Amino acid sequence: MAIFMTYLLLGLSLAAPIGPVNAAILDRGIKNGFFHAWLVGLGATIADGLYMLFVFLGVVHIVEIPFVQSFLWLFGFFVLVYTGIDSLNGAGKISISDTRSSNELHTKSFLSGFFMALFNPLTILFWLGIFGSILAKTVHSYGTEQIIIYVSAIFLGIIIWDVMMAAFASTLRRYLSYRLLMGISILSGLSLIGFGVYFAIQAATVLF
Repeated sequence: MAIFMTYLLLGLSLAAPIGPVNAAILDRGIKNGFFHAWLVGLGATIADGLYMLFVFLGVVHIVEIPFVQSFLWLFGFFVLVYTGIDSLNGAGKISISDTRSSNELHTKSFLSGFFMALFNPLTILFWLGIFGSILAKTVHSYGTEQIIIYVSAIFLGIIIWDVMMAAFASTLRRYLSYRLLMGISILSGLSLIGFGVYFAIQAATVLF
């Protein structure tokens, strides 16, 4: 049980640092409520699952190629800047009431989280480095059943954090003033653009 809790905390540690996904969850929760914010986190979690699968299959060494790294940084730059600008454009369109939104908006929330995590080289470095070494140790020390349990604990930690962030963001929209909510939304959009610029700088570093 102690080992399970350790892996659960590892999942929380992966999801908790302030980054583009958390900024997007906050922005989406303020604008559209809990469900949309949770969909952003769900999309990011599924992208994490893909990289975990790549680690298991042993194909993650591909991302060590400089060209692939620069492509990931540049595509991440595009996704973040686009999402940030979209966030700024919608900063004045916050609806305090819980209205039923379209499936298109649901899909947009999910895909934004998915692509942010999928093309975030920092996330990839986690799965390559920390999870890769942990997996090697776990395979050596435990059987397949234990590995599945501990991997599930990591995902449970990520999901718990996403739900907490979505609940926090949707709570803010209920109790803060419209002007303050709009200010938080603008800050979230600017932070996404800032992360995108950082990604572009990293791409240039790899290329040149």
